[in-house]
Amino acid sequence: GTPLCAPPRAPHLVPASLVSGNAMADNRHTIVLLQTTKNKTSRTFLDYEKTSLAVEGIVSLFEKRLKEMYPNMRRLDYDVSDLYNYIDALSDLSALVYDPAINAYAPQNKEWVKQKCLAHLKKQAGGQ
Repeated sequence: GTPLCAPPRAPHLVPASLVSGNAMADNRHTIVLLQTTKNKTSRTFLDYEKTSLAVEGIVSLFEKRLKEMYPNMRRLDYDVSDLYNYIDALSDLSALVYDPAINAYAPQNKEWVKQKCLAHLKKQAGGQ
């Protein structure tokens, strides 16, 4: 008969010497674990093919929250400290980033998320 599920496919392995570069590190599958309130029912996860997409997703959650808080404002301006305050106010936020060197997901904390968000916003501001 037909197997109930396909065997897991082998992950694409990249030599560790190539992983240290930013472009390669961005191509890593990333799972964001999020809990917005103390209530355990607010736990969720977001799945992204690339780290940069995960960071964009986190920033867009913040921007969506701003729009909910200030529905009549046409343009929302904020600085990185506002984003950091949002991240700090979340009950839990972490990321699991696939690391081909160990063939597993490496956990990353809020501070890592903040650093990635800052780099993302700097890149956006620079128009790159």
